[in-house]
Amino acid sequence: MIKTLYVRVICTFLAVIMFSLLCSFFIGYSVFKTEINHAGQEDMIAVGEEIIRLYDQSKPVDWDAFVKRMVKVSSYPIHIYDDANNVTFYDLKDTQSVEITPETVQQVLRGQYYRAPSNASQTYIGLPFSIEGKPHAMFMQFSPQNENIFNRMILFILLLALVIGSLCILIAARYLVKPLQALTRATKRLAKGDFDVEIQTKRMDEMGALTQSFNEMASELKQLEKMRQDFVSNVSHEIQTPLTSISGFATAMKSSSLVAESDRNYYLDIIIAESGRLSRLSDNLLKLASLDSEHHPFEAVTYNLDEQIRQLVVTCEPQWLAKGIRIELEMSSGVKINADRDQLNQVWMNLLGNSIKFTPIGGHIEIRLNHTANKIFFAISDSGIGIAPEKLEYVFERFYKTDPSRNRSIGGNGLGLAIAKKIVTLHHGSIGMKSQIGTGTTVIVQLPNR
Repeated sequence: MIKTLYVRVICTFLAVIMFSLLCSFFIGYSVFKTEINHAGQEDMIAVGEEIIRLYDQSKPVDWDAFVKRMVKVSSYPIHIYDDANNVTFYDLKDTQSVEITPETVQQVLRGQYYRAPSNASQTYIGLPFSIEGKPHAMFMQFSPQNENIFNRMILFILLLALVIGSLCILIAARYLVKPLQALTRATKRLAKGDFDVEIQTKRMDEMGALTQSFNEMASELKQLEKMRQDFVSNVSHEIQTPLTSISGFATAMKSSSLVAESDRNYYLDIIIAESGRLSRLSDNLLKLASLDSEHHPFEAVTYNLDEQIRQLVVTCEPQWLAKGIRIELEMSSGVKINADRDQLNQVWMNLLGNSIKFTPIGGHIEIRLNHTANKIFFAISDSGIGIAPEKLEYVFERFYKTDPSRNRSIGGNGLGLAIAKKIVTLHHGSIGMKSQIGTGTTVIVQLPNR
């Protein structure tokens, strides 16, 4: 059974070459058969005329010996017919005599040349030949010896072409299959979890494009694997921290000697807060998983975006009033948008919640909303401590925290901005952040206006 591609390629090429050579031979022979017969007949006529001329010049006494010598010289078997239709056949080595009809013989005896038709089994010609003053008919047929030489030559050329072509195919097939073998080995490494795979290639053909695509796939898989490991690590850390607190305080409360009665409510509040953190983490993870899937519900409606944002600011009023934060609204009225209202509400809630969390007491938050014919622009700026420029490209990654200890103290889990970016992306929009240390942070959202 043929299993390897290398053997398949070689066998296919050999079969193609053999088929092509055979077809070319038979087609070429059929096309040039008439021309070959004509050329052979012309050659025999020229030789026959030269034999007749030599006979007329030399006038040999023994014409039978003369014809035998001419047969040896020309390598053409000769038939000599007299006027009584008697024939003498001169051949070289057991040559099969061609059958010549009496009508043909009589035609030549009358002084006419004769050419065998192209569909005849053998090629021969007839010439009038006067021997000792009497009319004779000389017929010359194509020599089997010459025909065998010609056939052996054609066969040799075909076999030589087959051998040379086979050698070339062996080299070419190895050149074609080698990249596939490299891809196979690299694929096996990928299947075993080794993503540090890169195949070097300088080819610019389809195989080079395939190799380049494989390298890009391996790079993306490596990045996905790193993201998966980071995700598992971050989730484990986020879950472990509140679980440790809950377990520790619950254990302490079991013993009246470790916790005073007056401190029980304080510890219970910590347990409730940490339980809330676990619940929010679970909700956010489920929301991200749902957003990542293709089956997340998307219910687009047309509504006033400015009214939604004003209502959200009113809903969060207890939080920003408790910190003495001043909120400024600069929004166009009647900004309509066709989008999933609940999802965008989650975006504005996450952004406003972050601004309130990280804006110090007595600070201010500015919200701007405007639109053009094609775009809707939303921006929220706060007077917080800001984010370092080198950290801005990571703020929308899952579980990323510019200050982990600060985020944990206020209940953050690093998923809010990731959820916001996912929702904005699902709405075919974009989200970005600008910030300076000690000045504040601005988040800008662009959505299509349709």
